[in-house]
Amino acid sequence: MSIFGRRKKKKLEQQALEEQQALAKQAKEKPVAEKPAEEKSDAPVEEKAPEVPINPQAATTEQNKEVDRYNRGLEKSRRTFGQKLADLFVNFSGVDDDFYDDLEETLIGADVGFETAVQISDEVREEIESKHVTDQKVISNLIVSKLVSLYTRNGTTEDNHLVFATEGPSVFLFVGVNGVGKTTSIGKLANRFKKRGKKVLLAACDTFRAGAIEQLQEWGKRDGVPVVAGPEKSDPAAVVFDAVQKAKKENYDLVLVDTAGRLQNKVNLMNELDKMRRVITREIPHAPQEILLVLDATTGQNAMNQAKVFKETTEVTGIILTKLDGTAKGGIVLSIRNQLHLSVKYVGLGEQVDDLSPFSPKDFVDGLFSDFLETSK
Repeated sequence: MSIFGRRKKKKLEQQALEEQQALAKQAKEKPVAEKPAEEKSDAPVEEKAPEVPINPQAATTEQNKEVDRYNRGLEKSRRTFGQKLADLFVNFSGVDDDFYDDLEETLIGADVGFETAVQISDEVREEIESKHVTDQKVISNLIVSKLVSLYTRNGTTEDNHLVFATEGPSVFLFVGVNGVGKTTSIGKLANRFKKRGKKVLLAACDTFRAGAIEQLQEWGKRDGVPVVAGPEKSDPAAVVFDAVQKAKKENYDLVLVDTAGRLQNKVNLMNELDKMRRVITREIPHAPQEILLVLDATTGQNAMNQAKVFKETTEVTGIILTKLDGTAKGGIVLSIRNQLHLSVKYVGLGEQVDDLSPFSPKDFVDGLFSDFLETSK
């Protein structure tokens, strides 16, 4: 590994250690362990692509809209990555150790993660040396092709679909720190599924954050779906109990549950989430079908640290990555896949109600690297 690589790794490791120590300092006792996933592994709950329109013409139109959303939403990342790649070759006079150092720094700056950056750099070096590549354009395309290749092969076993119950209500629990867009994501998903004919119910279980209940209720009015809520500072488990009871009695298809995000009080938060999950499972066996961690793409590696904490303490099944259109560092999707081994299930690609889209690896790759993929053909 180059001198730059070692220095960068040491710096990143130190930053990660300091952030982990800060989180650990705030928690004075060990969180309650989650029930093992095996206890619900025999549940007949998997339902692939439940929201595809039946009409083929409508399906094609919807697919085209999704492609357009990716192209628009990833414009900032695509443009910035293109500029970084261009900057890499500004004073290009040949390939040497300094070039690979600069390549690693460029990739780390795009939030692809340190390990991924080093891996890409090593693979590029190996191919350049074995094939004696010297042309700047060929090297540029090689870097992109290696990113695409790594992204594709690391996701061969990944399932991006949401899981629904084959009968009775499905329950999705949304977790994540305050401010990442949990409530907004719930509102957008409620709108999406209602349009596709599902009977949706919202549960306002973030009972301690000022205005959280009212925010979800406002989304309920906007979407035309009911919201189960209690008084401020009431027991979230009691609210979710009322919600699942209502869902069973009134034949709802889907319950979307908002939760608190007080990571600074990690132990209490995780105990609260565990209690809610136990209440849900007791009332609806094999639920919740999804525990979705919501992350803000604009916070970069801080989002990765949040994800590691939640993954350690609760049974996360997938990620919703918000504000992807607002970051120039779309490489965070690569970091999530390579470091956390969690599926990104939905991504936020804009501020409109329909700009929360199912995650498509192909559309993501095309949207982020389309300029380079076209030149490499």
